[in-house]
Amino acid sequence: MATWLRFDGDLAGVQPAPVVWFALLAVALHLVVGLLSWHYRGNHVIGAFDDAVDVCIVAASVGVLLFVVGLTGLIEVPRSLAVIATLAVVPLILGTRLVRRAVREWRARPDAGSAQRVIVFGSGWGGQQIVRSMLGDRRSGYLPVGFLDDDRSVRNRRISGVAVLGSRADLAQVAEGTGAEVLVVAIRDLDLVVLREVSTAAIAAGLRVKVVPVLTDLLRPSIGFADLRDIDLADLMGRQPVDVDIAAIADYVKGKIVLVTGAGGSIGSELCRQIHRYDPAELLMLDRDESALHGLQLSLHGHALLNTPDTILADIRDAATITGLFRERRPDVVFHAAALKHLPMLEQYPHEAWLTNVVGTSNVLDAATAVGVRTFVNISTDKAANPTSVLGASKRIGERLVAHAGAAGDRDYLSVRFGNVIGSRGSVLTTFVDQIGAGGPVTVTHPDITRFFMTIPEAVRLVIQAGAIGRPGEVLVLDMGKPIKIIDVARQLMVLAGRPVQILYTGLRDGEKLHEDLFGDGEADHRPIHPSVSHVSAPPLDPIRLTGPEQAGLAAELMHALAVAEPEMLDAATAAIASVLPRAPRQLRSVRLSSGQR
Repeated sequence: MATWLRFDGDLAGVQPAPVVWFALLAVALHLVVGLLSWHYRGNHVIGAFDDAVDVCIVAASVGVLLFVVGLTGLIEVPRSLAVIATLAVVPLILGTRLVRRAVREWRARPDAGSAQRVIVFGSGWGGQQIVRSMLGDRRSGYLPVGFLDDDRSVRNRRISGVAVLGSRADLAQVAEGTGAEVLVVAIRDLDLVVLREVSTAAIAAGLRVKVVPVLTDLLRPSIGFADLRDIDLADLMGRQPVDVDIAAIADYVKGKIVLVTGAGGSIGSELCRQIHRYDPAELLMLDRDESALHGLQLSLHGHALLNTPDTILADIRDAATITGLFRERRPDVVFHAAALKHLPMLEQYPHEAWLTNVVGTSNVLDAATAVGVRTFVNISTDKAANPTSVLGASKRIGERLVAHAGAAGDRDYLSVRFGNVIGSRGSVLTTFVDQIGAGGPVTVTHPDITRFFMTIPEAVRLVIQAGAIGRPGEVLVLDMGKPIKIIDVARQLMVLAGRPVQILYTGLRDGEKLHEDLFGDGEADHRPIHPSVSHVSAPPLDPIRLTGPEQAGLAAELMHALAVAEPEMLDAATAAIASVLPRAPRQLRSVRLSSGQR
């Protein structure tokens, strides 16, 4: 072909032998260069960009070598023949490969009659990968019919044959025009306000909304249709993934005996699942709820025989049992997640808060210090900052007991404080879901009430991280982002459910705050190590041994009375308990009146 082009189709005066030898040399050189450059070793998908680059490199290399041969005169052909041949062969090779790719993709394209029609919001890297993944697998079940993108510079662009049809403002019109059933949000770092707007508009247009996972959940840089998941409340809350130092975590957990109290609860069970990944020598799961232990063992090991020593049925209120267990099993690391947490219930039964959250914590601390546990992480709550409830007061006392144990033994005994976790058992979110499912009404205590939220996996990752960076006696406060209005949470859940229901305001309950605090009075937001973890100090508090039910009840009454006081009043509470318990209840009532008058 190059010879015919070189002589404008007039081949009368051309000697065929040199041209044939030159052509054979070109074939040989192409084979050799292709093999040496791994071009023929199948290292690229035929018709892909990398494959095209390889074709150009091999063809150019052969062209240069042929040109050099032409200069030497070893084969008498025009020197321009090598250049013309190279320019001709590249489009021919690429053309055949692109045809092969087009035929393959056409065969793999999902059936238009049965596949769900999809609009992709975001035509960037993520959206392009999603579309190619859908179109490249007949089994995907998704057929992309259009892109939406707010960037005006990409209007009318076509990506893998799929056109950009407008912006998010055109969503309803595009959905109707294309007959789409699903909207895929393919932008990982999409602004929360935009995500809410898009999801609301999509659901109003009758579309199901799916999102792409974050890279930390994928563990790989590429995404495909199989990675898509339904949008949930965590996405609409705007929680950004928090990086953790995996090496630091593995260093203090791997090969160690780790004990988790309250292992069957929402936080405790996720702690066990994540710690299990870091290869501890033994993971001991303690709870007083046998059904919760059954479910946890099933999720970890695929069976729930409950006949192995890693599941421990015990109550942290039982000091003798806990001490004996620690002496027998000798844990190296303890995560203390066992607690009573429902605020209104503990307002009714404060002695239960005292027995579990205070006495139980003291029992676990005593057992841990007795056997030399090196790392102790206590799970606290934002209600411990400037407490106004029995729950908050009991957890604040727990923080101070842990601070005392850490200071006394110079060990890594610390507390971790965070707010509500999305999806935890008995949380406001699960209550809302049940109420919406039943047709309402949704009960909200106050139209302006706000709370901090984070997901259970994120909270647990930071709790484990805290054990690696915390210092003795500290309280580590996790960055919860901005507080969110509970009424907004309820409305977003209604949007996700596609079911508006009545909202009923019930009024604030006893001990409940309108807005929670992450930091108590005098506590500064200091982040010396991790950008999402603040370090504050807690005043140490000597442990109080209260074992009799009557004493515990009296102590709980006093704690309840002082819950509305300043945090430093807890010192007065402990002194009053110590001085009053051996005496008559009448004296306790006089202390309660004088200390809790306001």
